[in-house]
Amino acid sequence: MANNNEKTKNNTINVHSGHRERVRKRFFNEGSLDNFEYHQILELLLFYSNKRQDTNELAHKLLNEYGSFHALLDAKPEDIMKRCKVSEVTATLISMISHILKRYLQSKWNRNEVINSAKVAYKYFESLLIGKGTESFYMLCLDINKRLIRAANVSEGNVRQSYIYVDKVVELAILHRATFVVIGHNHPAGTGKPSSPDLEATTKIKNALSHIGVTLIDHIIVYDDKYFSFAEKELCNLRYC
Repeated sequence: MANNNEKTKNNTINVHSGHRERVRKRFFNEGSLDNFEYHQILELLLFYSNKRQDTNELAHKLLNEYGSFHALLDAKPEDIMKRCKVSEVTATLISMISHILKRYLQSKWNRNEVINSAKVAYKYFESLLIGKGTESFYMLCLDINKRLIRAANVSEGNVRQSYIYVDKVVELAILHRATFVVIGHNHPAGTGKPSSPDLEATTKIKNALSHIGVTLIDHIIVYDDKYFSFAEKELCNLRYC
């Protein structure tokens, strides 16, 4: 009986033997993650924080808890630790990914990039807003040729209270000697329709900037890999030209 048990144990070990190396080699040979399922991508990542644990099972557990790959990567490490009972190292590794991607995308933009359309502005705001689970408000300070001087964070939290930050937008515009400004924020709930507070805040910011000779040319709302442009919809009389 002992011998049979030992054979069963050995067979189980053999099934999983070399699994991690095979997964790593697959990525190395394919050169991308295009053909990996989300749980396989997560499993590969977890190899580097879990030396012995079955990362396939853990990957499924994490995805099931958050419901999607992007929701998991957007989560804060303390939340991942609490909900999934994983180590601080594992939670930190997972939550770092979206922030690394954010810096990667930002590194591809030139400091003097010309922001002359809603599409270009959206791409820049998209890179700023990756991993933001709550509404966050940014502004792009542009020179007379609409070249980017500085991207600045105006507020974190609920943009419905963005009217509070009008003075900060003006202050940052003066600090960075902006001629033009584009403001933008995200709608994590997934709707691109501007709210009444969005419209009110845009008008207040536009008027405040005009008093110091700075022109607000657009307000971009980022949602579900899409965008809503005030300038494109001719709202608040904003335009790029």
